Amino acid sequence: MRAAGAAAITAALAQGPALAHDQDKVKAQVTPENAAPGARVDVRVEGCEGTTGAAGSGAFVREAELTGRDGGKGVLSGTTRVRKGVSGTYEITVTCDGHPHQGVGTVQVAGAGTGQTPTAPVRAGGGGTASLTSAAAEADEAGPGTRHAVVGLVLAGVAAVAVALRSVRRRHPE
Repeated sequence: MRAAGAAAITAALAQGPALAHDQDKVKAQVTPENAAPGARVDVRVEGCEGTTGAAGSGAFVREAELTGRDGGKGVLSGTTRVRKGVSGTYEITVTCDGHPHQGVGTVQVAGAGTGQTPTAPVRAGGGGTASLTSAAAEADEAGPGTRHAVVGLVLAGVAAVAVALRSVRRRHPE
């Protein structure tokens, strides 16, 4: 029993440096380097022997499916999106050659206040009307315009006609 346990430990230790060496040759790079939440990113991976793989990160919506042509000499690449609501630096794990390579790259997600502009509608609680708020405030300060005056006069006229018709019906019962 002890001999079997010692053999297992020896085998695990012997694989350790080999796995570390494999890990050292696999490198992942994300473009753009500073991605915005919700943005599409390209992932390039060097050092994998096969022609397919996957790159995952806590920053990604889903793994990027990687493909390439030459195997060991070529580059694997794929695309994915950055999750909304995240910011900071996240490690990338690449799965190729039958096992994962952890921490072989990073993705930097730019948070709010970095000067980046949104490329999609922002859920701001106003249904996308945030830009109209200042225009509405200016209209409130200026008072009603011609359009409001005309609508008011038409409504007042309709009300006057309704009151007149009601009065006529009360005077002349049918």
